[in-house]
Amino acid sequence: MRSRQRQIRAQLNKLLDGSLFALGFWCAHQARANWGWGKMEFLGGTDIIQSFDEYFWLTGIIFFISPFILEIQGFYSRPHFVSRRVTLWQLTKAAIILGICLVILIFLAKKSLARAVVILFVLFGFGLVWLKEEISRSWMISRLGQEHLKKRLILVGATEDTSRIKQDLIQRSDGALEILAEIDLNRNSIDKLVELLHIHSANGVVINASHTFFGKIEKAIQACELEGVEAWLMADFFKTQISMTMVDEIYGRPMLVFRSTPEESWQGLAKQMLDFLCAAGLLVLLSPIFLIAAILIKTTSPGPIFFRQHRSGLNGKPFTMLKFRSMTTNAEQKQAELAAMNEMTGPVFKISEDPRITPVGGFLRKHSIDELPQLINVLRGEMSLVGPRPLPVYEVQNFGDFAHRRRLSVKPGLTCLWQISGRNEITDFGDWVRLDLEYIDNWSLWLDLKILFRTVPVVFLGTGAK
Repeated sequence: MRSRQRQIRAQLNKLLDGSLFALGFWCAHQARANWGWGKMEFLGGTDIIQSFDEYFWLTGIIFFISPFILEIQGFYSRPHFVSRRVTLWQLTKAAIILGICLVILIFLAKKSLARAVVILFVLFGFGLVWLKEEISRSWMISRLGQEHLKKRLILVGATEDTSRIKQDLIQRSDGALEILAEIDLNRNSIDKLVELLHIHSANGVVINASHTFFGKIEKAIQACELEGVEAWLMADFFKTQISMTMVDEIYGRPMLVFRSTPEESWQGLAKQMLDFLCAAGLLVLLSPIFLIAAILIKTTSPGPIFFRQHRSGLNGKPFTMLKFRSMTTNAEQKQAELAAMNEMTGPVFKISEDPRITPVGGFLRKHSIDELPQLINVLRGEMSLVGPRPLPVYEVQNFGDFAHRRRLSVKPGLTCLWQISGRNEITDFGDWVRLDLEYIDNWSLWLDLKILFRTVPVVFLGTGAK
C-alpha cells in the first residue's frame, strides 16, 4: 500500500477507535447505572454511581489516549490480512492498559467510580473495536471490497526491469495489486499502451526508466495524463501541462506520481461517506416515489420497470447502470434510424422530441425521476452523487479526442456541472467535457455540496430537461 493511503487509513482508524472506546465508556456507565450490570459490593465496590455528567470529561481523554496506546501495540502498522490472533492480542493488551489508565485518572481526580464500570469499559471498548475490525476484514475480502480497493496496474519498461518489479510488488502487496499487463516501449508504440489502458481499465501505470528512451517515457506520461490515469515513475521529473507531481512510495519503492485528478484526502473519504449515507437515506425516503413510478411504468407500457445499460465508470471500467424505463422496449434498436436527428456534436446521442419516449417516461425524465434507481449504483460504489454523467460504453469507445477520456478519471455521478448549467441545452460535446474537466480540476467537498444544492431546484422545475 502506498504511504499516502496508509496514512489516511491509519488516521481514519485512529478516529474510529478513539470514538469507539469513548462510546464503550458511556455504554459501561449506562449498563451499570441504569441496567444494574456488574454490582460488586462483595469486592468492596460502591453501590452508588453518579450521573454520567460527572464523568463526561473522561470521554475526551479516552478518545485521545486510546489510539496512542493502540499505536504503541503496533495496531496501525499491521499488514492488510494479519491473523486474527495478532489483532486479538494487541487489542486485548490495549483495552487492559486503558482500563488501568481509567483507574489512575479517577484516583488523581479524587473521584469515585464503581469498579464494574471499569471492567465493563474494557469489555465494551474491546468488543466495539473488534466488531469494527471484523466488519473491515469482511469488506476487504469480499469481491466488491477487493474491486474497490485493488490497484490495477500496467508495468512499463524493459522486460528485465518489469519482470523484477512485478515479482517484488506481488510478493509485498498482500493481494492489493493486480498486474494487468507489461509493455516494453522500446519495442512497442505509445498507441499500444493506450490500447492496454482501454482494454484493462487500469487505474495506474508504473514506469521504470532504467533502460527506456526518455522521449518515450515522456510520451507515456502524457498519455496517462490525458487518460486521467496515475503514472508512477521510477525516474526524474518531466514537464506536464495538467498533472501535479509528487513523491510517494509503493511497497518500499520510491515513485514520482504525475496526477491530473484529485488526490486521496480526508475530503475524498468524506465524499465516500456522504455518498453512502445519502444514497441509503434517499432510497428509504423516496421509496413511495419508487413504488408509484414502478406501478405507472408497468401499467402504461409493456416491458420491464428498469432499464439496464452498460456505462463506462471509473477509468472506463464498465458497470450496469439502472434507470426507470422511460422509453419503448425497442429504443436502442431504433437509435440508428434516428441518427440524422441527433442534436449533439461528438459521440453522444440526444434529441428533443424523441419518439421513443413513453408518456409517463416524459414526465419521469423531465423531473429526473428516471435517474433515481442510480442511488443503488451509488450505494454499490459504482457511482457518486456528484461527478461526470456516465456515458454508454459504445459512446466512450467513439471518443475522437483521447483528452476527453480524462472525464473518466473520477467516479461518474448523478449530477454535475453540466446538469445545473442548462442540462440538454448544451449541444456541444466539447462544452460538456469542458465542464466535467473544470469540475475535476477544481474539485472540493464544498463544490460537491454546492452542486447538490443547485441540483434540487433544477430537478423540481425540470429546467433544460428533454
